[in-house]
Amino acid sequence: MSSGIQIKPKTAVQKSKTSPLPRSPEPAIKPQPKPSDKLNPKTIDPFGTYSRPPSAFAAIYAKGGIPCRLVHGSVKHRLQWECLPETVPFDPLLVTLAEGLRETKHPYTFVSKEGFKELLMVEGATEKAIPLLPRLVPVLKAALAHSDDEVFGRGLDALVQLSAVVGPSLNDHLKHLLTNLSRRLTDKKFREKITVALQKLEQYGGKATVGIIKSKIPTYCSVSS
Repeated sequence: MSSGIQIKPKTAVQKSKTSPLPRSPEPAIKPQPKPSDKLNPKTIDPFGTYSRPPSAFAAIYAKGGIPCRLVHGSVKHRLQWECLPETVPFDPLLVTLAEGLRETKHPYTFVSKEGFKELLMVEGATEKAIPLLPRLVPVLKAALAHSDDEVFGRGLDALVQLSAVVGPSLNDHLKHLLTNLSRRLTDKKFREKITVALQKLEQYGGKATVGIIKSKIPTYCSVSS
């Protein structure tokens, strides 16, 4: 006689409860970027906003290659030189500052513009700047050809400042710069400023400058006529 206890075999449902289900691999956890990663070039996303390398001027400035710094004033900014500008070699600093005229970000815009002007004001600037004209002229030409109005304005100011220092020595290079001035003459907001600049170039360059200007800008009227 049986004991009356019957052992039922496990059903498929019960078996499924006891047997472990295959687990899908967990997704890899992507590390969150740190704020400092934006400053570390090694971690910059090549397709991100911070992938654009600094300009040559910005890189030189960051490394201390420009011996002056911007000082913020309550009324206006000024430059503070690490040494007397008279003691600074023009080569390559004057060319570097001229290259900085194409910058569009602060403080590079101010440092390049003011540094170029102040360096040309030191004693003996003429003798130091003339040998650099073959390298300065293409850089100024690039600033005058720039689509940004402020860059063009800084380039035009720098050209007049350079002309005041080197005088007729600029005449041999003037044709390379006048084409861009001629194009901008059609812009009403620059017409007067360019006309004044041309008159200054004539004043500093002498009589020979008139013929050079007229060869590129036939409508120019000499200040002496």
